Amino acid sequence: MCTNFTPTRNNTWVKSHFGVDIPDTDFPVEAYPGYLAPIIVKSHQTSRIASGLARFGLIPAWAKDDKISRHTYNARAETISEKPSYRTAWRQRRLGIALLDNFYEPSYTTGKAVRWEIKLANDEPFGIASLWDTWTDTKTGELITSFSMLTINADTHPVMKQFHKPEDEKRTPLILATNQFDDWLNADQQIVASMLNWSAMPELVSQSAHKNKTL
Repeated sequence: MCTNFTPTRNNTWVKSHFGVDIPDTDFPVEAYPGYLAPIIVKSHQTSRIASGLARFGLIPAWAKDDKISRHTYNARAETISEKPSYRTAWRQRRLGIALLDNFYEPSYTTGKAVRWEIKLANDEPFGIASLWDTWTDTKTGELITSFSMLTINADTHPVMKQFHKPEDEKRTPLILATNQFDDWLNADQQIVASMLNWSAMPELVSQSAHKNKTL
């Protein structure tokens, strides 16, 4: 699971992997559900890659308001083709990549939830497999792009299995290796299904967050 992360501002890294710049519009240093963060998308019609800011927490086109985004920031990969919130984006192959420096998860080793930071072992930014959609605000007419990170089972992952409550299923966002970026953005449903596991995920490291923030 992922409810809190640091969007990357490493434009050099983004440019080298996607050929585009991060939006120069300001966005929060840390993101929570409802916050803006940069994502990468690709047009299936023109093959154009773009980077833009999207709201964390997918709002499907049929939603009456944006409150649903409080519950749709993570999408279980096993059920994205079935759940009403995600199935249209899934069928339309609205596949994106969220751009992060790190994310945070709760560790319960002390008996209460303590914030831990998870990042790549090589300390580089990374991309998380995501679904995105657009929704028109019924009050303002504004077209809002939003996204959900895909999560997969992590019961046996060497790092991610240590987080959340002991009795809970362990989950992890689907972190893509750099050589998977193109495959993900171009994937059909069959290819996506073959990527929904952590076997190709880059090496992760974790540590107690500097603020030692209790969640």
